[in-house]
Amino acid sequence: MTVPPRTLRATPGQTVGPFFAYGVGYDRMHQVAYPHAPGTVLLGGTVYDGAGAPVPDAFVEIFSADSDGTVPRRRGSFRRDDHTFTGFGRAFTNDDGNYEFFTRNPGASTGRAAFFAAIVYARGLPDRLHTRIYLPDDSAALAADPLLRDLSTDDRATLIAERMPDGGLRHDIRLQGEKETVFLVF
Repeated sequence: MTVPPRTLRATPGQTVGPFFAYGVGYDRMHQVAYPHAPGTVLLGGTVYDGAGAPVPDAFVEIFSADSDGTVPRRRGSFRRDDHTFTGFGRAFTNDDGNYEFFTRNPGASTGRAAFFAAIVYARGLPDRLHTRIYLPDDSAALAADPLLRDLSTDDRATLIAERMPDGGLRHDIRLQGEKETVFLVF
């Protein structure tokens, strides 16, 4: 009996929702920095679908450098101790599609603007979406940033957070449609 040769075939992607929350949540996961520590800022926004409706069952992950621009290498992202800054956080959206992180303003490396790397998971997505959330404060760095300078003005605007009067940051993420957030392919 002859055995046919084995072939590897691609299988279709599987969406990540709506029941993906089991096993990914942990205590204080949205507290990248202790909420009452000096230098802590609130980063928040809303995740919207293609029709402009809030997405109540998404989650957002962020990773960033510390305020001085160094990339954290410490363990402890899943066990918050209220003083170690690991740069990583995860937040579920609420019923209104809002997410929030207590974090620090990331520092920038030479020739680049300061940003948070962000990943979005939501129902109906065959895979996660990668994007960036840039700080709005240094217009010269934003203009010189290699990624931002290659984008149109409208696309660039989808990646830059708004600084709030209290010092916090607001950044909405639009999965499709008008003012769709720019997503990166890795």
